[in-house]
Amino acid sequence: MPSNRKLSSTAACISFMLEGCEMKKVRSNSRMYSRFFVLDPDLRFMHWEPSKKDSDKAKIEIKSVKEVRVGKKTPVLRSNGLSDQFPDECAFSIIYGDNYESLDLVASSADVVNAWVMGLRYLASYGKHTLEGAPETGCPNPRTSWVSSVFDIADLEKEGRIPVSRAVQLIQALNPGMKASTIELKFKELQKAASERMGDEVSCEVFVEAYCELCTRPEVFFLLVQFSSNKEYMGLKDLMIFLEAEQGMEGVTEEMCVEIISKYEPSKEGREKGYLAIDGFTRYLLSADCSIFDPQHRQVCQDMSQPLSHYFISSAHGACLAEDSCFWGGSTSDIGGYVAALKAGCRSLELMVCDGPSGEPVVSVGARLAFSRVVGAIAEYAFEASAFPLILCLSVHCCCAQQRVVAEHLRKTFGDKLYLIPPNPNEGYLPSPERLKRCVLIQGRKLPPSCQSSEGDVSDDDEASELGLPLGEEDREQPRHRRALCHELSDLVTLCQLVSFRGFEASRRSPHYWEMCSFSEVEAGRYANEEPEDFVAYNKRFLSRVYPSPMRIDASNMNPQDFWKCGCQMVAMNYQTPGLMMDLNAGWFRQNGSCGYVLRPAIMRDEVSYFSANTRDAFPGISAQLLHLKIISGQNLPKPKGSGAKGDVVEPYVCAEIHGIPADCAEKRTKTVLQSGDNPVFEETLEFQVNLPELAILRFMVLDDDYIGDEFIAQYTIPFECLQTGYRHVPLQSLSGESLPNATLFVHVAITNRRGGGKAHRRGLSGRKGRRMREYTSMKATGIKAIDEVFRTATQPLREATDLRENMQNALVSFKELCGLTPAANIKQCILKLATWLQPSEKESPPAVTLNLGEEYPSMEAQGPVPELLRKVLAAYDTMIQTSRTLIESADAVHTKIIQVQQAGMGFHKELHRLEVKEDLKGRKLQKALESFAWNITVLKGQADLLKHSKAEALDTLWQIHNAAQSCGIGRNGAASPDLFRGRAVLDPIPETEGGGSDTGSS
Repeated sequence: MPSNRKLSSTAACISFMLEGCEMKKVRSNSRMYSRFFVLDPDLRFMHWEPSKKDSDKAKIEIKSVKEVRVGKKTPVLRSNGLSDQFPDECAFSIIYGDNYESLDLVASSADVVNAWVMGLRYLASYGKHTLEGAPETGCPNPRTSWVSSVFDIADLEKEGRIPVSRAVQLIQALNPGMKASTIELKFKELQKAASERMGDEVSCEVFVEAYCELCTRPEVFFLLVQFSSNKEYMGLKDLMIFLEAEQGMEGVTEEMCVEIISKYEPSKEGREKGYLAIDGFTRYLLSADCSIFDPQHRQVCQDMSQPLSHYFISSAHGACLAEDSCFWGGSTSDIGGYVAALKAGCRSLELMVCDGPSGEPVVSVGARLAFSRVVGAIAEYAFEASAFPLILCLSVHCCCAQQRVVAEHLRKTFGDKLYLIPPNPNEGYLPSPERLKRCVLIQGRKLPPSCQSSEGDVSDDDEASELGLPLGEEDREQPRHRRALCHELSDLVTLCQLVSFRGFEASRRSPHYWEMCSFSEVEAGRYANEEPEDFVAYNKRFLSRVYPSPMRIDASNMNPQDFWKCGCQMVAMNYQTPGLMMDLNAGWFRQNGSCGYVLRPAIMRDEVSYFSANTRDAFPGISAQLLHLKIISGQNLPKPKGSGAKGDVVEPYVCAEIHGIPADCAEKRTKTVLQSGDNPVFEETLEFQVNLPELAILRFMVLDDDYIGDEFIAQYTIPFECLQTGYRHVPLQSLSGESLPNATLFVHVAITNRRGGGKAHRRGLSGRKGRRMREYTSMKATGIKAIDEVFRTATQPLREATDLRENMQNALVSFKELCGLTPAANIKQCILKLATWLQPSEKESPPAVTLNLGEEYPSMEAQGPVPELLRKVLAAYDTMIQTSRTLIESADAVHTKIIQVQQAGMGFHKELHRLEVKEDLKGRKLQKALESFAWNITVLKGQADLLKHSKAEALDTLWQIHNAAQSCGIGRNGAASPDLFRGRAVLDPIPETEGGGSDTGSS
């Protein structure tokens, strides 16, 4: 495909096929032969040469084509390591004839593949039967008519020509982001080709042709044809199927599709007749309605009734808030840094308070700001972005007289918003963010109850460390930094009482859940590496704050993921310093309506659970998920900031990064697209395994490949849980997090074996294991006989649960592959694909295979003799239905057995201490027993949850079969509504183990 040739219509594809091109033909013995393939002028055959076969045999009749598959979707292309020799996007297969033979081909580029695939699908469809609305000879193209009407409106003088400047503005208005120089160059090319006079005006014909060439994205046009019965527009039914099967939308109705068409289709004819042509389809894909970011996460969508310690809290490190004044748009004495942080959803601000002139305390932020001004601004914006509690971390370094002024300002400014209720010793956990809405909590030191005087001394270790004063390990044992604290300020501290850290064992024994510790990043990093399980357990009940090392003199940021994985709630960031770390922080806190609070994963909240922050393996009882990320193309990519000469061309590549627990951290990149201009096409799939998606963040980064050093172009950071599957555009941002107008990446997202449900995500497994190779999750011995006997009874039900899940998943994958789809596909797509095979050549004839929807588990029945491939499909479908049926009918009993063991195990929880003493477990043996107990409880809960989700998936499979069979006409006896499957009860979830699951915070 010549680099200057773009596919803007199926006619262009057929024209290319008529010229012919060289491709490699792959035989069943995995050998490849170069052949020249061409479409016959009568459009009835494609043939290839040279060939050892007779010329009559070296061809395929177009009307015999059953299907055209893109990628390595046949056994020949998948086998014997051959597929490693060429990329997926350069392969395609033609399934043809009554015996469903396959012609497997490898082209030189994805563009060549798209041209042949689009052309063949179009010709095969129109050759088999007449499609409603097929283009008729001599009729004007609706798109051409619409663009011409736009031109006519702009032709004020009605002379059939408009100024070039006006024509450029018109195309830029219709396609924002396109460069004027690109449009002008296209006008000149077309005028020259048409032997038109080149000047300051453009004719209607040139304008229409320029628009169609410039504003047709081949990769989007290819999708349109693929999902529109191979027409050049989508009707209502096509759009419904696309939204349900590809975009994962539920409850799609004709009314919704009409609304989308009326909103995005620019042509009046399209809106009136109810179809979406290429321009409307492109607009829809680029719109907020089709965003990669799940819209339900734009509002608060998480349970906010858990204890405060169960949330990550967006936190700023106040010491540097105004150092980079240009970022905040004010002078170094401005308070804009605090305001900007609050507007961004920050819920924890640090105030370093020092003695000021005339008895008025000041806040030190590089400059010295009056304390009253700072708290006044904070009070004004405290709850503008979020109603959930704001924590003010006071680091007080002023005399008692000015401390009293600080307390007076806080009381006067915040009034009844200050939370002054003493903690309840009878409760075991902090109150919830829901209970603390619109409250201001003061974090700081507190005088002991024994101190009756108006002033007293408290430890100043953490504040000294944060200021960079020397503090050794011996100082932790013997605090030497003391300071005076007045009662008025001490009384304002209730739920966030700062204490010196005395070790995890001492914390385990402490009932004071309202006490919290502040750690330097060095100290927290040591605990994260050496005692990760203890650090996670500590953070289940107590708040902890991690602040940047004083050695960071440049206000750079630490990686918040290093501490989130240990459950640290407040990781204080330098908000004014852009870059990767702030991208992670900003992206992470978008997932709950940007309210500043994100609920931690259940495995980090449950009182009894096993979680090691540094594990590089899968978690007990949890099935890893696979992210299939296809990077298709880029749009309007800017040049790197400060890049070279005007004539330089960006040569971009995309790097996708997963940030999370160590087992999930990975980075993969696409190839570099050479001399791409602003709109590169990548067409490359990257895959990631994600073990703990609740802690994972995906970051897209676009870089310019340069031999001196790759230059940054753009980025976008999104929590894994916020990803929407299907075809999506990624809105790119600058290094400082600002939106880049019209700069996007076009991607396809699929997630297999996704947990949680609620949306129609793709499911499946990328690989299959037989029973002999199957790995079963086992229980660990605690060394306590009575407990081990109970856990041992779970061995058999756990094996049964694994077999039920794996058998169904393996059957699903086999069926998908025989349908020519990947494991990332869903069952609805499989049935729709089968329906295209089964449509008879004679319109009155019945389908070759039907689905009996009158049965609870619909059977696929042949209506006469069928070829070998269809027999294999029927057998695979039957296996899938039988394994799904076995799972649905057996899951409840197995689930009950697992729950019973889990509940019996939890019955020992409060007896653990007595049993430890009885068994004389000490030191490492005791630690091992506690870890094994937590491991077993976690395995049981996780495996029961997986079984519950598998049953929901099996019921969803039945629903998809019914829905797809009815919509494509191969179902019979379909009186029963498929919604019955959705309504059937799935297994009850195991309730969270004791430990603050309610708003009361009781344990």
